[in-house]
Amino acid sequence: MHPVPQRCARRPLAGGLVVPYVSLVHGGHAAFGSLDADRARQAFLHRLCQTCGQPLDERCFLIVRPADVSRGVSPEPALHPECLPYAAAHCPMLNGTATHYRQRPVLASHPAGRPCTDASCLCPPRAPNESHTARSGSPADRYEAWMIHTRNYRLVEPADRPDAPSGISLDGPVLRKRVLRTAALTPDQQHLMDLFNALMNSS
Repeated sequence: MHPVPQRCARRPLAGGLVVPYVSLVHGGHAAFGSLDADRARQAFLHRLCQTCGQPLDERCFLIVRPADVSRGVSPEPALHPECLPYAAAHCPMLNGTATHYRQRPVLASHPAGRPCTDASCLCPPRAPNESHTARSGSPADRYEAWMIHTRNYRLVEPADRPDAPSGISLDGPVLRKRVLRTAALTPDQQHLMDLFNALMNSS
């Protein structure tokens, strides 16, 4: 198990794991994999690390998928260089444990995995957004971490919602790139890869 970064020493734990600053906590339970929209917004606007919640330093890492590259924006808050290894080691999507995105039906259950009957609760809506719907059940993407200097940290803000950033711009110098996981293969791709490996091993 990867050691907890010193920056996260005061973060709450759930199941022995650090609860990231941007994770949804509902009814006292951490919903790993579901973002707290308000916390994510605060992290973007105030340049906070998505894991420890502390201000970013001189350099930070952005989580990037191929689809993000084509859009020119990383949709997640950045991370400290010392917080990235912990996140990469324990997040199923980043460490390769999860081979597919979670199946999200049209009438999705509550993101915290339990129904909410509290009418005054400000928890997220049950319906997934378009991005989640498009990826639901599909093979996991390739994930990379791009290090940038925080002087090049620039938010991408919709014209109609400048207070709700859609992510961090990728249009700037990249100091370093690190592959966190390769893309998961479809069954057909895996079959072809197995045949290729068997052929190579027999030659």
